[in-house]
Amino acid sequence: MTALVDEHPRLGVEYVLRELQIPSSTYYRWRTAEKEPCERRRRDVELAERIKEIHAESGGNYGSPRVHAVLRREGTRVGRKRVERLMREADIAGISPRRKGFTRRDPKAGLAPDLVNRDFTAPAPNRLWVTDLTMVSTGQGPLWLSAIRDGFSSRVVAWETSARPDADLVLTTLEYALASLEVEPGKLIHHADHGCQYTSIKLTTQLIVGGS
Repeated sequence: MTALVDEHPRLGVEYVLRELQIPSSTYYRWRTAEKEPCERRRRDVELAERIKEIHAESGGNYGSPRVHAVLRREGTRVGRKRVERLMREADIAGISPRRKGFTRRDPKAGLAPDLVNRDFTAPAPNRLWVTDLTMVSTGQGPLWLSAIRDGFSSRVVAWETSARPDADLVLTTLEYALASLEVEPGKLIHHADHGCQYTSIKLTTQLIVGGS
């Protein structure tokens, strides 16, 4: 339909639509639909460039969840599946630590002080985040849930799942929380157990950057 109008510009859009008894709203909806794939491809190119920059700035460490979190923090509205696809097309991937086990404490890691003394309440939002890993049994095997709960509202502020209970799962959950909420530097306590997932160098660094 739109091709017919393009091939006979002298006839005019309204004349062709009237002769074919096609509502103008239908025609312009078709025209918009034709433009969307081109616009999406252009947007994909822009996103791919920024994704490559974020990946490079992370030293090649960031996978799609963390790249997506950075984009969200920057105000870019994009789905994680789209980020995954663009990273796959660009042949870039993050580095995921593969650590076995659940929340077994790392004997080499120093213990952080318990700042909450078993009091998991908070006077205001984003002052205390309590987090842990939970195993969920499924038909395909165990699934690990990492969740962060706000001590003030008891609301879950971020959660992620993975087939592996590793530090990358915990870090991704934290980054989503930090990307989604405004945290006042020095005011947030992030409480967790002393499993190796929570005492990793990368997680500690992210807590410092996030203001915890």
